[in-house]
Amino acid sequence: MLNRRHFFQLAGTGLLASCQGLPAELLAAELLAADPTVTEPVSKQRKRMAVITTEWRYHSHAWHMAERFLVGYPIQGRWHKPELEVVSAYVDQFPENDLSKSRSEEFGFPIYKSVAEALCCGTDSLAVDAVLIIGEHGKYELSEYGQTKYPRYEFFKQVTDVFRKSGRVAPVFNDKHLSWKWDWAKEMYDIAQELKIPFAAGSSLPGTWRMPSVEMPYGAEVEELMCLAMGGMDSYDFHALEVIQCMAERRKGGETGVAAVHGLKGDSVWKAMDSGSWNDGGWDPSLLAACLSRSQTLAQPESFSHRYPIREQMQEWVKDPVAYRIEYVDGTKATMLLMNGLVGDFTFAAKLKGQSDPLSTLFYLPPVPNVVYSAELMAKAEATFINGKSPCPLERTLLTSGLTEAGVQAVGKGQIRLETPHLNVRYTAPKESTFAQS
Repeated sequence: MLNRRHFFQLAGTGLLASCQGLPAELLAAELLAADPTVTEPVSKQRKRMAVITTEWRYHSHAWHMAERFLVGYPIQGRWHKPELEVVSAYVDQFPENDLSKSRSEEFGFPIYKSVAEALCCGTDSLAVDAVLIIGEHGKYELSEYGQTKYPRYEFFKQVTDVFRKSGRVAPVFNDKHLSWKWDWAKEMYDIAQELKIPFAAGSSLPGTWRMPSVEMPYGAEVEELMCLAMGGMDSYDFHALEVIQCMAERRKGGETGVAAVHGLKGDSVWKAMDSGSWNDGGWDPSLLAACLSRSQTLAQPESFSHRYPIREQMQEWVKDPVAYRIEYVDGTKATMLLMNGLVGDFTFAAKLKGQSDPLSTLFYLPPVPNVVYSAELMAKAEATFINGKSPCPLERTLLTSGLTEAGVQAVGKGQIRLETPHLNVRYTAPKESTFAQS
C-alpha cells in the first residue's frame, strides 16, 4: 500500500511527477519498482490489527513484535511489509522510557483506555481483523512460587468478551505461554476451541534458525531429550521447554502428555549430574556433552578458549543451577537445564533408539538490535492473521504453559517430583518443519 511516508519519499525523487497521466496499474508498478521496501500491491487492502500489550519500551516484547507490523521485517532475504495495519492499541503500563506514545504519533494509531475500546476503535462492536496480545514485561505481583502474574489471561478474556458481544471473531496471537496459571491456560484453549478462534501462541525459539539445520525425524523413536539454556525460572525456562517440545512432539506415536516433573535447584542439580544416568536421578551425560559442544557461548577460564569445562569449573561458574526432569506418559524422558554462567544460548540434544551419537543442534538467536528471530515469530503470527490458521499446534504451547508452572512449583515445593495428570495433552504435530532455514 502506498502510505503517506512512501508518497513523500517518492515525491522527493520526482518519480510521481514523471508518472503523471499513467493508468493506475502502471503507476503502481512504477512505484513498486522505485521503492523495494513495498512488497505487496499498492492497491491491496490491508487488514486492521489491534495491539494489546503490558508495556511498550526499548527491548520489550512490544518493541520486538508489534513494531514488525509498523515498519516491516526481514524474511528470506527480503524486507517484507505485512498485510496488516496497526489501527489501535491498548497499553497497560507506561514506564518512563515508554515508546507507545511516540509510535502512536509517528504511525497514526490511537491508544485506547481499555482492551474493548481498542478492539472496537470507538464503535460498539469489533472493528479489527486481528489481535496481537503481548503480556510480557511491566510491574506485576508475584505468585507464591515467584511467577509474574502477567495479565495474558485477563487480556484474552476481554478480547473474547468483545468477540461474543459482536457475534464474530478475529485471529489472535498470544506471545509466550498462555498464562502463569494452568487452569487459566486451559480455559483460554477451551474458549478458542468453543468460539473457533484462529489462535496461535508460543516462543520464538522453535521458529528460529538451527546450527546445524536439523530436524527431529518424523516418527523417530526417542528415548531421552535435553535442552541446555540460560535465564531464569518462569521466563527462559518456558523458551527451553518449547525447544524440547517442538522436537519431542515429532516422535513416534505423537504427543502423549506429561506424567510428572521433578524440579531441582542448587546442589541437587550437581548431585543429579554426578549420578550419571536418568534411572539414578540425573540424565544421560552424552546429551549434556552434545549440548555443550554445540554452544557458541561456552564459558572459559580467564585468557583461555577452546576448553571443555571440567565438572569443578561448571560448579564454580554456575551459582544457581535449575533442572526440570520431565517424564512423558509414553516413557520418554527429558531434562531442561538452566546454567547461567556456563552458557548464554539454547542448545538441544536427543538420544534416538539405535543411534550411538545424539542428534544435537544450537537454536540460534541473532543479537540486538535487529533480533530477527522475533521477525520469524511474527511471520507465523501474520500467517495466522491472514490465513486463519496457526502454522504451529496450539497444544504445544498449552502443554509448555503447564510444564512451566509444574517446574516452578516442583522446585518451590521442596524440589519434589510432582505428578501432573492434568498435563495429559495429546496431539499430532504437523510433519512439515516450521523453523527458519533460509
